[in-house]
Amino acid sequence: MERSKMAEAESLETAAEHERILREIESTDTACIGPTLRSVYDGEEHGRFMEKLETRIRNHDREIEKMCNFHYQGFVDSITELLKVRGEAQKLKNQVTDTNRKLQHEGKELVIAMEELKQCRLQQRNISATVDKLMLCLPVLEMYSKLRDQMKTKRHYPALKTLEHLEHTYLPQVSHYRFCKVMVDNIPKLREEIKDVSMSDLKDFLESIRKHSDKIGETAMKQAQQQRNLDNIVLQQPRIGSKRKSKKDAYTIFDTEMESTSPKSEQDSGILDVEDEEDDEEVPGAQDLVDFSPVYRCLHIYSVLGARETFENYYRKQRRKQARLVLQPPSNMHETLDGYRKYFNQIVGFFVVEDHILHTTQGLVNRAYIDELWEMALSKTIAALRTHSSYCSDPNLVLDLKNLIVLFADTLQVYGFPVNQLFDMLLEIRDQYSETLLKKWAGIFRNILDSDNYSPIPVTSEEMYKKVVGQFPFQDTELEKQLFPKKFPFSEFVPKVYNQIKEFIYACLKFSEDLHLSSTEVDDMIRKSTNLLLTRTLSNSLQNVIKRKNIGLTELVQIIINTTHLEKSCKYLEEFITNITNVLPETVHTTKLYGTTTFKDARHAAEEEIYTNLNQKIDQFLQLADYDWMTGDLDNKASDYLVDLIAFLRSTFAVFTHLPGKVAQTACMSACKHLATSLMQLLLEAEVRQLTLGALQQFNLDVRECEQFARSGPVPGFQEDTLQLAFIDLRQLLDLFIQWDWSTYLADYGQPNCKYLRVNPVTALALLEKISREMKDTSRKNNMFAQFRKNERDKQKLIDTVAKQLRGLISSHHS
Repeated sequence: MERSKMAEAESLETAAEHERILREIESTDTACIGPTLRSVYDGEEHGRFMEKLETRIRNHDREIEKMCNFHYQGFVDSITELLKVRGEAQKLKNQVTDTNRKLQHEGKELVIAMEELKQCRLQQRNISATVDKLMLCLPVLEMYSKLRDQMKTKRHYPALKTLEHLEHTYLPQVSHYRFCKVMVDNIPKLREEIKDVSMSDLKDFLESIRKHSDKIGETAMKQAQQQRNLDNIVLQQPRIGSKRKSKKDAYTIFDTEMESTSPKSEQDSGILDVEDEEDDEEVPGAQDLVDFSPVYRCLHIYSVLGARETFENYYRKQRRKQARLVLQPPSNMHETLDGYRKYFNQIVGFFVVEDHILHTTQGLVNRAYIDELWEMALSKTIAALRTHSSYCSDPNLVLDLKNLIVLFADTLQVYGFPVNQLFDMLLEIRDQYSETLLKKWAGIFRNILDSDNYSPIPVTSEEMYKKVVGQFPFQDTELEKQLFPKKFPFSEFVPKVYNQIKEFIYACLKFSEDLHLSSTEVDDMIRKSTNLLLTRTLSNSLQNVIKRKNIGLTELVQIIINTTHLEKSCKYLEEFITNITNVLPETVHTTKLYGTTTFKDARHAAEEEIYTNLNQKIDQFLQLADYDWMTGDLDNKASDYLVDLIAFLRSTFAVFTHLPGKVAQTACMSACKHLATSLMQLLLEAEVRQLTLGALQQFNLDVRECEQFARSGPVPGFQEDTLQLAFIDLRQLLDLFIQWDWSTYLADYGQPNCKYLRVNPVTALALLEKISREMKDTSRKNNMFAQFRKNERDKQKLIDTVAKQLRGLISSHHS
């Protein structure tokens, strides 16, 4: 029962649900019916729902049929009316079509005219709009065209200005156009192009001035030389203003207006062509040769682009590199003056350019940068000059170099560079110049001395006499009174040497010019150099001549005479130096000439050489001596070699008439002493082991000949018997043996007034032993006649006794 109730309840619920679904289907839009149908299919009463759906459809069909049946007659009536209206409508259509055809036919021309008017109005509006837009774009295009023209003609700074106007003023007004966007995109490229081109121009300029800096420097130095010449002309006139000359309108000759359209201002060569000037025409200014517009343009361009610091650093870096190249001297610079000149020209040209840049730009270079470069240049230049000038052996080249350095310093001083170190270095070169002068004058003196005939200068006329006196300060009243022909006491090398000393002084004076030295400093320099010339160069030359192997006595005598006169001329050299330096010799610290000492030393050397030469001649004659020490015969005349020797000495001393008396006397005494010493050595020679009293007698004759020569007074000025004292040792020794006065010798030995004071026991013993050997040898040969040789035996005993006593004297003397 309960189960049937439950089934009935479920069927009622299902029926209600189906009814709800049907209502929902009827009231819901077809597009949203899907969920409703899904709920049907999800249920279990699908068949029952279909039955209800079929039933509901049939009900609706019946209602539709009822409704149609109710309204059918009205529908038929309506259709009938519509058929009537269709006929009227067709008529109306035909009328409208006909009217339209007529209207179209009548309005065809009007339509055409209106269409043409429409097109004209459209074109007019487009043209007006186009003109407006073109008027807006035209300034932009004109500025861009101007920019391209300026770029094409390399007017980069104006182009940069045009680019700024274009970017900030014109392009914003037409920024929506495509071509403007292209222009905007090109602006950074154009800026870079201008920047690169201007930098390229700067590089060309730097390369050009590097190659032409010597020309710039040459012109600047030529200007300085002209100014110095003018200063020399007006030397006595007071100078107006500072001693340093201001630059010749140095910084007013250039047009710094970068927008100039002058072709000259747009050149990037850096160097302008200058034709050769005539000597009498004004030399163009150094800056006149250079077109600095590439530097100015590049500086302005980089400043506008905000890269000025980059530009300044690049410029300074490149110029420092160029400075190092300029300051590197060529390896063969010392060979010619042109090498030094080109070196100086390049340095001057470099600093003239930098000085101009300093004064015509603001901040591109500054004074600290210039000073740094100059310090580097000064140190490197001085080092190079020290090195290369040390190779110079030609004083003319050194002098020309000094003048060039002075001009170099004066030129740079005009531009405000400190050059004191250069003048200090010139003082070093002055010492080197003096050395080269001394070497040159050593050759000159050597040629003069080698070519001299060492004979008094003969003169045959008053003109010749005055010529010699004009060359050398000589006064001799006695010589002036003599008739022509006559002779000066000195040879030709005296006036020649004197004049060369003056030429040397002139050469020293030339170097001191323009060095800004005081008269005292110039005087001191000349005197010191002249002293070196006298004490070293001339002295060495004279010494070399005097020590020459083939020098003769005549030449030596003439050298002594010549040096005597040169010594007397030293006071005239002092006066000569005083006249050219205007410094009185009485001034404090004035150096004195050492010429007197030089010529005295040379004269003493010549005197010593005369003494040596005489002794050598005496030795040569003595080598001809051929004594027979075993002879018993006596020739009663002096040996031939000695006679020749005495004749030589007489002729030699006759030449000494012009020598100072003391020199001749010393030479004569020296010769006699050497002759006496040589004869003594000859007598005591170890190789002569035996000699006879006969040979001793012959030797005595030779000594007497020497004594006779000494008594004859070959040289005036000796007191009586003074010259004979040279032979006193020989005389006493020979008298002792010839007179055989041993008792007196032995008895008086050691007393101050003894007869044989000059006889040494050693010498007497040596000679006695030679005689003893000869007598013993003779006794052995004549032993068979011994009963007839009693006297000889007695004499031999006496010799032995004397020899023993002499040995006792010698031993007692040594003890």
